[in-house]
Order: sequence, then C-alpha cells, then structure tokens
Amino acid sequence: MSGPSNMPPVIIRRKKVVAGGHHGGAWKVAYADFVTAMMAFFLLMWLVNATTETQRKGLADFFSPTVPLMRASGGGEGVFGGDSIMSENTLAQAGTGATNRAAMERRQARGDSGAESSDSAGSGDNDLLALEDALMALGGESREMENLLQHVITRITDEGLIVEIFDLEGSPLFEPETDTPTWIAEALAGMLARVFDLTQNGVAVNGHTRSYPIVLRDNPVWNLSATRAQKMRTILVAQGLAETRMQRITGKADRQPATENPMDVRNNRLEVILLRRVN
Repeated sequence: MSGPSNMPPVIIRRKKVVAGGHHGGAWKVAYADFVTAMMAFFLLMWLVNATTETQRKGLADFFSPTVPLMRASGGGEGVFGGDSIMSENTLAQAGTGATNRAAMERRQARGDSGAESSDSAGSGDNDLLALEDALMALGGESREMENLLQHVITRITDEGLIVEIFDLEGSPLFEPETDTPTWIAEALAGMLARVFDLTQNGVAVNGHTRSYPIVLRDNPVWNLSATRAQKMRTILVAQGLAETRMQRITGKADRQPATENPMDVRNNRLEVILLRRVN
C-alpha cells in the first residue's frame, strides 16, 4: 500500500460553449446611428419652424441633385439663396430643359455645352436683378418685414421684373370677397413703392383670383380681379409711386391659377410688374 502523495489534485473545468457567442459592441453602433438620426430629425424640425417659405425652397434647391447650383437655384449664394423649386420659377441653365412660359435670354438653355455668351445678360437685366435683390433684402430689416416677404415671390421674364404677392391661409391681402385691402397689402405696397422708386421703369398690375363654385349665379372673378388690381394701383400711388409710371391695369379672373386646385386661396394674388425699358 502506497503512502500519501504530495501531488496537488487535478481539477478539470468544463466550459459551456454558447452557439453564436456574444455580440460585442454592435449594439453601441446601432444606438449611435439612432441618436444621430434623432439629432438630424430635430434639426430638420427646427429649420422648418425657423425659416420662411422662400428660405425653405432655397434649402430644397441646395440639396436637390437635379437643380444646377446657380443663382436661380438654391445653391447660388448660400444655403438661403434660392427662390423656388418649381420648374417655371427655377429655369434650366444648360441643356434643353428651359421653360416655355418665362424663358428669357439670360436664363434659358444654351444647348448641350451649356456655353453662354458674355454679353447675354444686358444692363437692363442687371438693373432688374439689383432691384429684385433690394426688395428681398428688406426682409432683414425686421421680423415683420420677413413675415411680409412670405407673401412674395419674384421672377424676371421678357416683360420685366414680376413681383407676385399672394394670399396665405389666414393672411389675406384683401377682406374676403371684397377689394378692401388689409394691412398686409398696404405694407407690401409700401415696400414695392420704396424699391420701385430706385428706377423710372413703367409699372403694370395684374389681378388674379381663385375660382368659385360654378353654381353661383353671378361669378365675381372678373370684377374682383380687376378692382383689386385697381386698388393696388391706388395704394402704390398713395405710397409715393408716380402716377405717370402706371402703364396697365388688368383683371385676369381665375384663368391662370397658380396651383393645381383652382379654388386654393393661393390663387388670390396680384402681379406688380416693373416693365423693361423700351429702347
């Protein structure tokens, strides 16, 4: 019989292997992506609340890969440099996609090369662009001015600089179904008279209205569009615009809606046109 051994006992450990193992830090990566997405979402919500309609359109232009980053689109002069993402307001700068309604020589397509002659933008266009910039710059004077410019879009056509002012939901230019101007129309007229005083070009006013139900016996669209255009002429003259500069007053009723829904209040609008000079 052998004596006691000094060797330590042998201990056998059996490790249980779990199929698939642990997931390490993958959940951290997923959580970081979620937090980043939430930050982007809240930033988007802040931008929507803190910017005007014109600025939002400029942002959309800036991030749209299909819109050239030129002055007419959102990327022209900064994030808030754009005017509109609508095809009729943001004209193609190269290729064959120019619009038919407002294709002026300075902005229309130049063909496959996109080449543009150096003298295509004449001094008349430069003057109109300067006045357009002066009008939009008024939004930086105060919060009230910025809010008023939400009623305004501008575009340059063969006819001249068109300043379109329009109703917003809950903020009409005129009392409902009348030609009585609200304070918004009065203030906008003052802004226009102030900017138009920088030049001596002629001025025209076009009136437009939304459509009314066809069951109406007396449809007011013709009289309403004409009297509102006439009222805007009166306000502009009262604000200091020379009477001799007024060239034309036109009521176009509901024949040229600005939106797909002809009864939309957005179609209640006036086009105050700074006409090109005739050489």
